[in-house]
Amino acid sequence: MALIDPSEARALAEGRHNDPFAVLGAHGGRILALQPDAARLWAMPEAGETVELAAVAPGVFAAAFPEGVAYRLRAEGAAGQWDFDDPYRFGPVLGEIDEYLIGEGRHRRLWQALGAHLIRHQGVAGVHFAVWAPEARRVSVVGGFNNWDGRRHQMRKRGATGVWEIFLPGLVAGEAYKYEILGADGLLQPLKADPLGFGAEHPPGTSSVVRQLGLHGWQDAGWMGTRAAANTIGAPISIYEVHLGSWRRVWDQGGRPLSYFELASQLVDYVVDMGFTHIELLPITEHPFDGSWGYQPVGLYAPTIRHGRPEEFAALVDAAHRRGLGVILDWVPGHFPSDSHGLARFDGTALYEHADPKEGFHRDWNTLIYNYGRREVANYLLANALFWLEEYHLDGLRVDAVASMLYRDYSRPAGEWVPNIHGGRENLEAIEFLRSMNASAYAGAPGILTVAEESTSFPKVSHPVHEGGLGFGFKWNMGWMNDSLRYIARDPIHRRHHHNEMTFASSYAYSENFILPISHDEVVHGKGSMLGKMPGLEGEKFANLRAFYAFMWGHPGKKLLFMGQEFAQDREWAQAGALDWHLLDDPRHRGVQSLIRDLNRLYRDTPALHWGDCRAQGFGWIEADDAANSVYVFERRAAGAPPLVLLANFTPVERVGYGVRLPQPGRWREVLNTDSAVYGGKNRGNLGGVTTGDDQRAGVYLPPLSVVMLMPETI
Repeated sequence: MALIDPSEARALAEGRHNDPFAVLGAHGGRILALQPDAARLWAMPEAGETVELAAVAPGVFAAAFPEGVAYRLRAEGAAGQWDFDDPYRFGPVLGEIDEYLIGEGRHRRLWQALGAHLIRHQGVAGVHFAVWAPEARRVSVVGGFNNWDGRRHQMRKRGATGVWEIFLPGLVAGEAYKYEILGADGLLQPLKADPLGFGAEHPPGTSSVVRQLGLHGWQDAGWMGTRAAANTIGAPISIYEVHLGSWRRVWDQGGRPLSYFELASQLVDYVVDMGFTHIELLPITEHPFDGSWGYQPVGLYAPTIRHGRPEEFAALVDAAHRRGLGVILDWVPGHFPSDSHGLARFDGTALYEHADPKEGFHRDWNTLIYNYGRREVANYLLANALFWLEEYHLDGLRVDAVASMLYRDYSRPAGEWVPNIHGGRENLEAIEFLRSMNASAYAGAPGILTVAEESTSFPKVSHPVHEGGLGFGFKWNMGWMNDSLRYIARDPIHRRHHHNEMTFASSYAYSENFILPISHDEVVHGKGSMLGKMPGLEGEKFANLRAFYAFMWGHPGKKLLFMGQEFAQDREWAQAGALDWHLLDDPRHRGVQSLIRDLNRLYRDTPALHWGDCRAQGFGWIEADDAANSVYVFERRAAGAPPLVLLANFTPVERVGYGVRLPQPGRWREVLNTDSAVYGGKNRGNLGGVTTGDDQRAGVYLPPLSVVMLMPETI
């Protein structure tokens, strides 16, 4: 009697069998094995005599063999002789609950089921691989361990969920791998990286790499237990936005970027010294193209290998926490690149993306759009948010390009977009996804914050889901940013005609929980640096910039500044280089850096400057209409704390004895003056403070292009 039908043996040899686990291994009194590079093959039971298998097709061997007996295989070929465990003698790893939750799109910890996991299975160490590819005819794991031969490790399909899995005994951490997928049309797809891979090769390599999660021993329990207070609307939140690859480089080693370990000391020390409360990282999720700055990720579950292994990234986060810094990750669920090794047509169909390019393609970025209405795709993204918050203790996610998710007609001409079921332009599925993500993140990782980069007036972005909002904790105030940068770039002689550009934001300042961002987007693509935006001669440029920063720190809203702007970098940012740290040899640049340090200290230590960032009670105009002099005066307040008054003069003309009615009588200290010589100014000011008359009016000296801050003197 034949041990296997010849046509079935040929299907195995050619990688076309629809259920290899049903025939390979020991079944029904026979053993069948697939080893294409073997000339001879033996089965070695734990007890009993070795059995030689006969070749029944190229690379396919069979012999009579008792069922239920543990065994190993011995192969002989051109490479010599080697022993190994047969992957097809091992049972499934995924349980019924995993399978059910994946099928329902409700597996909140999807990364614990899918991806590549180092485990012991049936007493043997190895790696369990699992991937979602519902329309595939066949999925195989390939790598150097099997000569990238997709015939050798064909995976087991787990029913209707579309998940495929296999346990490969003997594999260890560091192995590079991909998936070879035979599509529904019978055609091989380009080799695919693992959508839930925890590591990746150094670019230009594109393989996933087996990595062990949880290797870092966390020492941040103190921070994790108290961080909620640091992330509330009433807390001082001052964010230093960083692109890790270009913050600093090691020039005597070929200009390489710093490692996560080096950043854990150098970056963290610097941010602490500068007084920021949080670090925000441009996306460190694995991405193939440096020039995307991480905003076109392929490995959403992998910290980029450019700076080290996953446990080393964890060490960076831990180091920040132990110094009292929160860490926010720029997160990109809005689009993904079409690289052949990525998610695009993953199993030969539009799996993660929409099939219709009117719904599934971004013209602006030449990227694909996730199908948020497919429950498995929404689950993939939602679980990814929880992955970073739980596995890497991150304190927040800033979601990129939210407007592109909210609107189906985003950057599309008429006729090039598909309306929603009600005929409208809103992307109802993306809205539901964002609400679900925010609700799950706040529930699953207490004390975190989420931030939306949302450039339209979509309502209630930072309102709770149960109140009809999107559920974000904060929203970038793009309106304030655009208006204020437009104003400060004008020649001072023209500013009187555009006075409202600096006051308009106060009319909507409390409609959302706002962050005031001067982000990387404002210093690239020909926009120049912040210093370069300023009008006037060199000294006036610095004075303008100092005044702008002080106005920003005094204005309601949390603060965000991109790296390099804190010392007035004079050229726009370039990701291939590094910041111009040598500029700190110039006292004018060093003065701006000192100003930011002092602004952060004052902001952090003065309740009036942060308690009311997102509360209308925290702000009031004293003088909003002096367009003729381009002067602004406002008060910042906090419950049970002294007020602070900010006076800004945005002309190069000094204002001597500028009359202003202060909130209370008495002596007011000058707690900050951007014209101080310490900051690179000319040391013109109020000799320490001013005193009001009984009518609470005082004459304040306002240096040219400056901001002065006053607080009541306490005895």
